[in-house]
Amino acid sequence: MPHRPARRALLAAAGLAGPVRPALAQPEGWPARPVRIVVPFTPGGSNDAIAPPLAERLQARFGQPFPVENRPGAGSAVGVQAVAQSPPDGQTLLLTTSSIAAIGPVQGSGFDPTADLDAVALLARAPLVVVTPPASPIESIAALLTADRARPGRITFASSGPGSTTHIATALFNLRAGTQLQHVPYRGTAGALTDLVAGRVDVMFTTIASAAGQIRGGLLRVIAYTGPERVPGSPPAPTVQEAGIDYEAGIWWGLFAPRGLPSVLRGRLNAAVNEALQALDFARVLTGEGAIPMPLPPAGLDAFLAAEVRTMREVVAAAHIRAD
Repeated sequence: MPHRPARRALLAAAGLAGPVRPALAQPEGWPARPVRIVVPFTPGGSNDAIAPPLAERLQARFGQPFPVENRPGAGSAVGVQAVAQSPPDGQTLLLTTSSIAAIGPVQGSGFDPTADLDAVALLARAPLVVVTPPASPIESIAALLTADRARPGRITFASSGPGSTTHIATALFNLRAGTQLQHVPYRGTAGALTDLVAGRVDVMFTTIASAAGQIRGGLLRVIAYTGPERVPGSPPAPTVQEAGIDYEAGIWWGLFAPRGLPSVLRGRLNAAVNEALQALDFARVLTGEGAIPMPLPPAGLDAFLAAEVRTMREVVAAAHIRAD
């Protein structure tokens, strides 16, 4: 089967290779003990804002604790690998972002989340914002295109690092718009935003939450949103599509399990997460991250994830993106 070599390659790269476990029958009385939720990033990011309230609702629904465990490393691959090699018995789950769709092509590992994991639920999606300093003449997507044509290869964009969501989103813009924006990578979002405010780089595609302080303080100007939706309360601006470019990007959060999770158990978890997304207090948590709840049934999840993986492969190959 095609997913087995990909999983073995991913695990071997981290020294975690082992036998690929067959699907298990649904555990009787699940969950009979705490269910671990792995977050493959360091504490303090958006995942840590979303995971605990989700865990609380799952605990209330199923009667067992859902402890959250941070397992960072290798651009989230360490935590993802830890879940991928776990038994598919519903006792280990993964909460991660859209970056999971890019792990394979960016790291050259052959990992494919559609083959090595089971998508359990889509929690939310957030558009990115395209921001420039207020003094910049780039006041719109049209002005960005004009500047790029006037100085091809000279307009710079900041990212939080090679292969990051901000990097890939802007590389996808280059691909769809035919621009030549030049990448200036940083080690994290904070340094990138600092240099953008200072005018040392020209533009950045980033999350609403990460740039909220600079936007509220008038240090950055939102010229566009990268997704079709806008988060309630966010600054007014058109979408990139409304500027006439066939382009859509953003960040999303999803819940995954090791490949082979029993379908009945997947359905129960999916229904529980979708129910949690309807709670007003949880919706406020998501809005605070610049996100909108995006419940999907299992069949819709599979199609959504497959499309994301195809897009990531396309843009990573076209832009020759590789992790540090």
